[in-house]
Amino acid sequence: MAEPLARHSMVKASAAGWAAVMNRYPELASEPMVAGWAHAGRPLVVRRPACSDTAGMIPLGLPLPPSHGKRRIAVSLAAADIVASAPPPLLANAAAAAPAHWRETIALLLRLLPETRTYGSLAWQHLTGLPYLSDGSDLDLLWPLSSAEQARTLPSDIARIAKQAPMRLDGEIIGPAGGVQWRELSGTDEDEILVKGPTGVITTTRAAFLARYAS
Repeated sequence: MAEPLARHSMVKASAAGWAAVMNRYPELASEPMVAGWAHAGRPLVVRRPACSDTAGMIPLGLPLPPSHGKRRIAVSLAAADIVASAPPPLLANAAAAAPAHWRETIALLLRLLPETRTYGSLAWQHLTGLPYLSDGSDLDLLWPLSSAEQARTLPSDIARIAKQAPMRLDGEIIGPAGGVQWRELSGTDEDEILVKGPTGVITTTRAAFLARYAS
């Protein structure tokens, strides 16, 4: 693939590629849900690379639903074995998979930023049809930024919605350098923040993160 896939991207593996993964991880091949994952058309998620990952391979994750132990499985694929890729689903598209008592909060979030995307339990339930959501599930979101002004107002706008939400709102505000946990951007320009990029985590200041939008 010409460009590195962004963290949280959803990809689908070829049958041959997934067979190769099962050959490399025989302990996973013995689990019917995992062995049949690609055949069922279910996606994997791009994650940050770990020290144990093979250079040149794309690091991927597969979280199993709670009924199967809620395990987080790490695998990797060659780029040639990825047959499709897409951003994480839009919150608007995944909303139908949410519990009824989440709907009002989701409507407020979409009014705030229609481009909001989701990952985590809601996204996996929407994409696979498997039961990932539970009473204690968070709503995991990605808010793409388009301006420094938006970055300054978005955390307080999210906080107002979070105060009334029946679930915990978690997730990242996404800028050119990567993603920042939304609560961290509610501080001052001198505050240090953690920016999660495609290859690792860096520390910078709120001002430096927002400077990417300076005209």
